[in-house]
Amino acid sequence: MSLHLFSLFAAHPAKLINLLALLFACPGGWVLHATRRREQRARACLEARKGDGEERFEALLDLATQRMNRFFYRFGFACLGLALLVSWVSTQF
Repeated sequence: MSLHLFSLFAAHPAKLINLLALLFACPGGWVLHATRRREQRARACLEARKGDGEERFEALLDLATQRMNRFFYRFGFACLGLALLVSWVSTQF
């Protein structure tokens, strides 16, 4: 089996490198999407609870939630950036 994978890599290295880029991009995109949806749900829940909408959304969230959202945004964008870099490397072969 490993001999088959090695011959596949030798025949089509750019395709396998693009597959690696896809394996980075899909989880990164999913993390960004899930974080955005979680943020929108929290916003809707706080607006329904509060009603008037005058106070800022960020001021209502606790510090741990804000830090978690920032971490997941950074992680998602880092995955997409890494996928872009790996995909660019595949064009150099």
